[in-house]
Amino acid sequence: MVKFTSREIRDIIISMSVIALIFAYLFSGRNLSNPAFIYFIPITFVAVGLGFVLHELSHKFVAMRYGFWAEYRLWVEGLILAVITAAFGFVFAAPGAVYIHGDYISKEQNGKISLAGPATNIILAGLFFMLMLFFPFFPILAVLGKLGFLVNSFLALFNLIPFSILDGAKVFKWNPLIWMVTASVAFLMVIYSMFGSFL
Repeated sequence: MVKFTSREIRDIIISMSVIALIFAYLFSGRNLSNPAFIYFIPITFVAVGLGFVLHELSHKFVAMRYGFWAEYRLWVEGLILAVITAAFGFVFAAPGAVYIHGDYISKEQNGKISLAGPATNIILAGLFFMLMLFFPFFPILAVLGKLGFLVNSFLALFNLIPFSILDGAKVFKWNPLIWMVTASVAFLMVIYSMFGSFL
């Protein structure tokens, strides 16, 4: 059974809220007085905040399924970095991470736990794409679909980079073929989000 501590719930809410505000600030042209800033807040809360948090929580769910202790923790320094980079017109966001502890975590278990995050973003991107595809005449849903597809595609691809502590390094170490297929899907989604006809 999946359990959340009160601290964990607090950290999730803070992470989602800060990330949503940062992206609303960026998408409104970095102008807090722009009415678009308020307009974008609920959109970025769903399209972006949900993508970041569900990515991390998917690691938690799979880890707990294997019997490991797993808890989401806010990373204050990561949120501060996100705020600072947003002031320069881009964002490097690392609002928090799931900390996992166990007596022994095999290469396969670690690979599957790591794969869960990017896979969740790919699924979310697909859902947002469907939203964008089937509700093009509802402006707020169309914008939600576009941003959700774009951000989740990038999140999946970035985290699948097979380097250092990123998910991709653990997935590649476990199964290079699965890494290649997943990374290829994420890459194609990013390309389409950037150059597709819907933009």
